[in-house]
Amino acid sequence: MEYKITTKSERETIELAENFEAEKIENMVICLNGDLGSGKTLFTKGFAAALGIDETITSPTFNIIKEYPNGELPLYHMDVYRLEGNIDGTGILDYFDKGGVTIIEWADMIKDYLPEERLEITFKVASENARVIKIVPYGQKYEEICEDVL
Repeated sequence: MEYKITTKSERETIELAENFEAEKIENMVICLNGDLGSGKTLFTKGFAAALGIDETITSPTFNIIKEYPNGELPLYHMDVYRLEGNIDGTGILDYFDKGGVTIIEWADMIKDYLPEERLEITFKVASENARVIKIVPYGQKYEEICEDVL
């Protein structure tokens, strides 16, 4: 199953993230893909705010992983672009079952290491404010989440 929606503003992209947060589960993995400036970090900011995280969310480009333990569930925010597909020594795989939510920007860069069950969201710039967002659930629980949200 594949879903495609268009958001026409940053607010609509944030609302989409908030809707997914409302259906969060422990060990949730959300894989974000798309060009620079397409909405990956904005989505993460909306998700984090809905989790109750009041820290400033920025892309962890140079850190690879940022942990936000103070929400309803811990949030593990990753940016794997700089890894160029090599996750050795990062500990990324350990985060998938730490009981929180893992959001991975540029997830297609480490596709071979992603869990079988996950949610993939791809952002494409349609215009200055509009984004075409493709959502693909992998696994029954993610399909149910999409049915509830979309």
